[in-house]
Amino acid sequence: MGQQVSRQRPSGSAEALSTAYDTALLDLDGVVYAGGEAIPYAVPALGAAREGGMHLAYVTNNALRTPEAVAHHLTELGVPAAASDVITSAQAVARLIAAEVPVGSPVLVIGGEGLRAALRERGLVPVESADTEGLAAVVQGYGGPELPWGRFAEACYAIERGVPWFASNTDLTIPGARGIGPGNGAAVEVVRIATGAEPRVTGKPLPPMHRETVLRTGAKRPLVVGDRLDTDIEGAFNGGVDSLLVLTGVTDAARLLAAAPEHRPTYVDADLRGLLRGQPEVVATADGAGCGGWTASVRDEALELDGQGDALDGLRALCGAAWTAAGDGVCGLDAGKALGRLGW
Repeated sequence: MGQQVSRQRPSGSAEALSTAYDTALLDLDGVVYAGGEAIPYAVPALGAAREGGMHLAYVTNNALRTPEAVAHHLTELGVPAAASDVITSAQAVARLIAAEVPVGSPVLVIGGEGLRAALRERGLVPVESADTEGLAAVVQGYGGPELPWGRFAEACYAIERGVPWFASNTDLTIPGARGIGPGNGAAVEVVRIATGAEPRVTGKPLPPMHRETVLRTGAKRPLVVGDRLDTDIEGAFNGGVDSLLVLTGVTDAARLLAAAPEHRPTYVDADLRGLLRGQPEVVATADGAGCGGWTASVRDEALELDGQGDALDGLRALCGAAWTAAGDGVCGLDAGKALGRLGW
């Protein structure tokens, strides 16, 4: 298992990650699919990992859809899944609310069916109006691009009256087929600005989401797989487990090099094919790090790269040099020329 330490370089693994870990805790948006369509290589890679004995669980901050709907979508894409394989931030926030209000309490929902289903699972009653008698809580989750502006007003009316406010997650963005769009965090900011209140949040990277995942999967040697540093990778860091960053979503190479200690993944790969192979060692050198045929170093306030070989190995070497130079901080070295050599 990973430890909460300042990681100086990505780790290596002599065996395929799908056999080194018993359960993959997979993010969905930007990892398995984007805009509803499967990301290249995701379906066959997940199939091979599952056939090799790895349990696949899908852990998402997106609270829009129910686990049943997500599982159906995955199955249609060619990734067989059951509702029990899906863990959402809606389930985590519903558990938190249920621990604090009586069974049968009405809860104002600003979001989609995923939130409503999770509340019903906990014996709570989703409602649409801030004027509902006995309103016990307000809960906000991603409601899709068609969520009416008036829903934010309903949340504000209730919060201004002192009703407790909860949010499934605060991801500012969400990847889609056409690019990166606003996520639930952007919507939460609308209500925060209007009310001056602060919600209680449960999604990745916070402990309630990790607890929900462990309770529902029973994972013993989990590997968090994600595309976001500030949710997936930080959530793994907070939970003390290892992580694999795939470069199919919102994190690009430059952001990875500048990652704060809690955002540095255990492993880095291009896509989900990384589950099916071992990971190369990144070794420390006198002035940086090396991986494969590449050596990365720091010279004149810039990261430099020497050698040749696989571009991913070059990126891993650059991570080693950048994270070592940054220590417990954030790397501010110029990486443009080095990344240009790799085509990133």
